[in-house]
Amino acid sequence: MALMNLSSRAAELRPSPTLAIEAKAKAMRAAGEDVLSLSAGEPDFDTPEHIKGAAAAAMKAGFTKYTPASGIPELKAAVAKDARVRQGLDYEPNQVVIACGAKHVIANAICALVDVGDEVLIPAPFWVSYPAMVRLAGGTPRIVYADGETRIWNPDEAYLTPPNAGYKLAPSVLRKGLNAKTKLLVLNAPSNPTGIVYTPAELGELAGVLREFPNCWVLSDEIYDCLVYTGEAKSIVAVAPDLKGRALVVNGVSKTFAMTGWRIGWALGPADVIGAIGNLQSQTTSNPTSIAQKAALAALEGPRDSVAKMFAEFAKRRVLIAEGLNRIPGFRVAPADGAFYAFPDVRGLWENASVARKLGLDPAKGPKGFSAALSSFFLEHAKVAMVPGAEFGLECHLRLSFATSSDIISKACARMLDAVTTLMKG
Repeated sequence: MALMNLSSRAAELRPSPTLAIEAKAKAMRAAGEDVLSLSAGEPDFDTPEHIKGAAAAAMKAGFTKYTPASGIPELKAAVAKDARVRQGLDYEPNQVVIACGAKHVIANAICALVDVGDEVLIPAPFWVSYPAMVRLAGGTPRIVYADGETRIWNPDEAYLTPPNAGYKLAPSVLRKGLNAKTKLLVLNAPSNPTGIVYTPAELGELAGVLREFPNCWVLSDEIYDCLVYTGEAKSIVAVAPDLKGRALVVNGVSKTFAMTGWRIGWALGPADVIGAIGNLQSQTTSNPTSIAQKAALAALEGPRDSVAKMFAEFAKRRVLIAEGLNRIPGFRVAPADGAFYAFPDVRGLWENASVARKLGLDPAKGPKGFSAALSSFFLEHAKVAMVPGAEFGLECHLRLSFATSSDIISKACARMLDAVTTLMKG
């Protein structure tokens, strides 16, 4: 058998933990086990009918050929209009690139901006794919924690911040994390996994620090900006227009319109960088799917009654899951300000030495591995799937999605409560 020699970049890649856990949960259900999944960040609603109808009409009309690699002109114009109406951002269609989902455009944006030796500053907790994307581009992901600690990303390590550190990036912490090698700051709000939303004043303070580092770009991942339950989600470019020349604003249709499988996302930014992203796509993926682009156009230009109904349901679920999790001994979480995730701090369980030992860990060696052990325990004993917090850069946390029914959320929290009660008694 021939020896397979992987590149160093491919060899260090791991599958997305979110997708891997969801796949395992589906396999268990297929085997007849009653598994409740709170792992995937995917709305449980169907794509609105008028959007599906637009895709069907595009197919019937024969719109099934190649399009420009960076997207069709009418969708670019609709994206620019949406950004102007909702956020007050002023972009022309040539400053918009359409990609195969927000994940795709983020990876391409990092490739377009980051060289070997460049550092990318990523606040923790972070979406699981950011550091891997930076490594694939040849850059160095530097993780900055809310308590001011900064570390080069290592997927085998996870940090535990003090309980009062919170999750928001403070201006003083940002200033400490930036240096001459920093090419890019990744800012994600509303956040996956915490659901935090920065106020306009807070974004203004961060912008003030960024002005001290004129060579640092900003990638603002705003994929959840239509899912905000308290306050408002403003783009940092709307708050600080002077940063527009070194900022990329990322969004898409996946979360807002329940279109995860359609794979349409976009970035807005300076025309030269947007053009470079388009060139990357022309040499790798070619265009996003033609009919999916027509569906996204219908989403942006059509009625949003279904979006409002989904939002109202998410707003109820965010409270339901927080109340359910806070009944579990050792759990502490507040209702999310945005997105559709709960990120409970479970260090209260870790601090119970007998619980750690029952999960196969040595309390004297620190909390490394605790969130993975606890999530495995819940999957095995409560039949509830979730993602360990360590995958997002913070130990002693779990990420649970409430993009599922209230009935499943209630049942899952009850099962977890029973499992923890038994664990602490046994």
